[in-house]
Amino acid sequence: MSGRADLHIHSTFSDGALSPEAILTLARSRDINAISITDHDHTGAISQAMELGRAMDIEVIPGIELSVMEQGWEVHLLGYFIDPSHDELQHFLARIRSDRVKRAERIVQKLNALNLPLRTENVLERAGAAAVGRPHIADALVNDGHVGSYAEAFVRYLTPGKPAYVEKTAVSPRDAIRIVAEAGGLTFIAHPGAALDSEVLLGLIHEGVDGIEVVHPSHTPALVRYYRDLVAHYFLLGSGGSDFHGGRRNDLDALGKYTIPYTALSTMRGALH
Repeated sequence: MSGRADLHIHSTFSDGALSPEAILTLARSRDINAISITDHDHTGAISQAMELGRAMDIEVIPGIELSVMEQGWEVHLLGYFIDPSHDELQHFLARIRSDRVKRAERIVQKLNALNLPLRTENVLERAGAAAVGRPHIADALVNDGHVGSYAEAFVRYLTPGKPAYVEKTAVSPRDAIRIVAEAGGLTFIAHPGAALDSEVLLGLIHEGVDGIEVVHPSHTPALVRYYRDLVAHYFLLGSGGSDFHGGRRNDLDALGKYTIPYTALSTMRGALH
């Protein structure tokens, strides 16, 4: 089947601005044949998205995005074709989400020390069912009038080196790759061109990832060619997508702009364990 796929999308179950239904409606309007909602540390969008996808004639690939630490670098890994009901996967994600709450509490404490009277309860309420993260803290800072914009919250307080930044709890790539495989899925290195050292990239390949995200908004045409060559050299799989956050990152036009051929999904399925 000809067509296009966008395999990197975030919903309101992590740091995206749109619900699964709104994402699928937009995908349909932009003639996308397959999507994967890859929320951070959360699979809550998957069952609803798959049901809606069947009604809209859009294939939904069950996905996840995980953060790991490799050689001192924070790296994001995408998992595709996972079984969202897999018990060990859900225990793993629950532990990560618990660590996320603790991290949010520490960030709020740092903000309070800077005379910004933010309350953790307000942040958690804003996150709702989603995996809580810095975007929800940024939203709360905007809502309470402490900063003028979402971007300002990150620039002034929430990025590495800024006064309220707190590092994530470290997860090893080996553990993430193992849990995705045990849940029936494939693991891909997300947006390596955004800020990933080549030595770290090769280390992840040797750890056993299945593929690399070749197409991404942060990748220039030269980088896309480079990662395609790397995929071929190491007999890996290639994926791609928009890293769509529903406009939260001024990216409303990204959905449908960064895609891979629908036929790539057949190649991925052929590599499933």
